[in-house]
Amino acid sequence: MMTSYNPESQTLSSHAPDSPRSSQSPPPSGVQGDLELELLGLANALYNLGTTVINDSTKDRDRPGGAKLVGLGANEVVNHLMSIDNKAQDIRTMIPFQVLSDIDNARNPMQLTKERLERAATENQFMNGKIAAIDSYRKLLNEALTLNFPETAEYLHPSQDDIKMEL
Repeated sequence: MMTSYNPESQTLSSHAPDSPRSSQSPPPSGVQGDLELELLGLANALYNLGTTVINDSTKDRDRPGGAKLVGLGANEVVNHLMSIDNKAQDIRTMIPFQVLSDIDNARNPMQLTKERLERAATENQFMNGKIAAIDSYRKLLNEALTLNFPETAEYLHPSQDDIKMEL
């Protein structure tokens, strides 16, 4: 479903099903809200430009003296882009390049986030396994050293009082 924006009333007429908020809620206040409204206006202008191009290619090809509507639509898109660029100067939110690249390649950024979280969880489990293996090895080594070199026992197995003093 296409999201459309009416700049005169600053209202949303419909919303995409995956939109984080419904069409009834107002946009956020401040610069981000203004930028969101401008982006919605740009989406609407692009949609209108596309339909105008289709309509103009089929009729009014040789209309004498009349201005083509495509030029007006293109100017509207350029004005929205200019306004967005001006508003973007006031926003300090950084977006990772990988997210923008995925959007350009028609990949869902949420999928990237999910993959990174799954990768981090897998690496965390792997590291926890390594830590457990090293602890197990250290215990076995300490027991073997204590058995073969009893004089090292006090250093390999410190008492609880010694542990508390080190902290």
